[in-house]
Amino acid sequence: MSFIYQPCIKHALYINNGATIEAISNIQDFHMWASFVIIAFAILAYANDKLPMELVSITLLSVLLVFFHFFPLLSENGSEILPASKLLSGFANTALISVIALLVLGQAIVKTGAINEVANIVLRISRNSAFLAIAISLIFVAVVSAFLNNTPVVVIFIPIMAALSKAINKSVSRVMIPLSYASILGGMTTLVGSSTNLLVSGIMSDMGFGRLSFFEFFYPAIFLVGAGLFYVLFILPRLLPDRASLVKSFAGDGDRQFIAQIEIDYSSDFVGKKLHEGAIPGFPDIPVRMIQRGEHAFLPPFEEDILIRPRDIIVVAGGKKELSNFFASNPDAMEKPLADYGHGEEEEDIDLNKDVTMAEIVVVPSSKVVGKTLEQLRFHQEYNCVALGIQRQSRVIRAKVTEIRLAPGDVLLVMGPRENVMALHENRDFLLLEWSAEEIHTGDKGVTTAIIFGLVVSFAAFEIMPIYISAFAGVAAVLITKCINWRQAARAMDMNIALLIGASIALGAALQASGGASYLAHQLISAMHGFSPIYIMSAMFLLMMIVTNILSNNASAVLFTPIAINLATQLGVDPKMFIFAVIFACNCSFVTPIGYQTNLMVMGPGHHKFSDFIKSGIPLALIVWVTYSIFTHFYFGY
Repeated sequence: MSFIYQPCIKHALYINNGATIEAISNIQDFHMWASFVIIAFAILAYANDKLPMELVSITLLSVLLVFFHFFPLLSENGSEILPASKLLSGFANTALISVIALLVLGQAIVKTGAINEVANIVLRISRNSAFLAIAISLIFVAVVSAFLNNTPVVVIFIPIMAALSKAINKSVSRVMIPLSYASILGGMTTLVGSSTNLLVSGIMSDMGFGRLSFFEFFYPAIFLVGAGLFYVLFILPRLLPDRASLVKSFAGDGDRQFIAQIEIDYSSDFVGKKLHEGAIPGFPDIPVRMIQRGEHAFLPPFEEDILIRPRDIIVVAGGKKELSNFFASNPDAMEKPLADYGHGEEEEDIDLNKDVTMAEIVVVPSSKVVGKTLEQLRFHQEYNCVALGIQRQSRVIRAKVTEIRLAPGDVLLVMGPRENVMALHENRDFLLLEWSAEEIHTGDKGVTTAIIFGLVVSFAAFEIMPIYISAFAGVAAVLITKCINWRQAARAMDMNIALLIGASIALGAALQASGGASYLAHQLISAMHGFSPIYIMSAMFLLMMIVTNILSNNASAVLFTPIAINLATQLGVDPKMFIFAVIFACNCSFVTPIGYQTNLMVMGPGHHKFSDFIKSGIPLALIVWVTYSIFTHFYFGY
């Protein structure tokens, strides 16, 4: 088989006799060097955080389309090797479909709170040892990240790790970076653990080398993860600085307690139950401040035989997380507070199948609501959301929420459709604390979501169907069963990721078709002439680690996969040795906060500086590099 690239001077002529592929020309090709220039500009543009990534991706695609339109890359018979359809094929790539589908499934997992109960079990098991809870949590994060997009996993565990660090009197800055690293390490182990893994598998298939199976690289990955987790658990916390928490100085270290009101309906599950040590049954972190029964009010300490009755109004205290968990587990308890406090017939309940957000707002000194109660304000009707609780500094409140007159500085815990809550940002009577906004996870569909996700993973793991088919069918299933609505699914379809992957695949196609991948592979072999394949692979691994922390992991994987396959082919070794190197090296996004999105997510809660990631990430990256280099010697026998 022969391929000759025209017009312009030939770069390479490949002759495939079924056993070897020999490069017979070193003449520089116009298209190849043009591709190198475009790649160089792309790397600089992606690394510049002042330029939006989606803008860079669109511009990159436009440049490639325009260039190869006016300077087409032709085969020996005059047909185009790289038409526009080939450059745009990334948007129909099965790897991209898998990534987007898994993002939607991850959104369903978060929205329904399917993973929250598992996190709560971890906390209960480790209640007597916060250090053990941190270790179990990090291992659990690594395991879950092997099957689920690690971004929602990190979102869920950020407050959990913060609470655990407080329990053992350890700075939160010493647990946040380990949380991100554990999720990245876990993503190395399976095909769906990272979008990088799926992209590499897709490019292999496009180049005629077949796809990777679900657990294809699990065996080598487990050694890397084991070495990495040992560093994360026992060494990394000693390297990280003990930084003071900005959250503690601003918001009482996240312990803001709200007074909330629950009206017991005849159908409530709490009817006939006793208070458990002065707290709501099943919710020990939500103490009862008062029970209003008709004209009589019961105050703590409560009698042991007091039972909850229908039409009781229970005033409780709790943090935002505790109240969020309570209302998510008892959605019926929301319906009473959602009414306009006595004007329920005129109000509509909040649809929990839609985007429901909880946030904190502060009553400003000049507000017209000062001195008024929520009932007088008809808060729900006026602002299209509901006030679940009130927090007032230095004062214990034992009154119904509807009877409390608002004062300057009062903090309201509000809930409603996301657009309504965020609209309070424009209201002059309140100051919306945007950092406090988070979605409510309704638990009624959690089991259904978990079953669907389990089937998706099982079908892919046992090779009943490809991951892109099972994941796509899983998206249809969560939409049909109303575990998630279309708006939430659309929000999960990150256009930034789609554009980045599409542009990266186009760039990789240009690099491969123009002979650039083969040229770079040949140059690396020439530079390391006389070295064994392991040393060449190790050198390439180190180069990819550097690039992935400057560029994105997906873009790095797309660029280096063709180079790795060409290297393995020219060296006559098993291509999987180099393919696994691409997967592991491009997942080593430990050294910079821009290397991976979970690094950016923990940067704020951990109050980290850029230098913290460099100091803690370089040793971990080197551990992964050395571990795989040693493992390769015994596993592949070179």
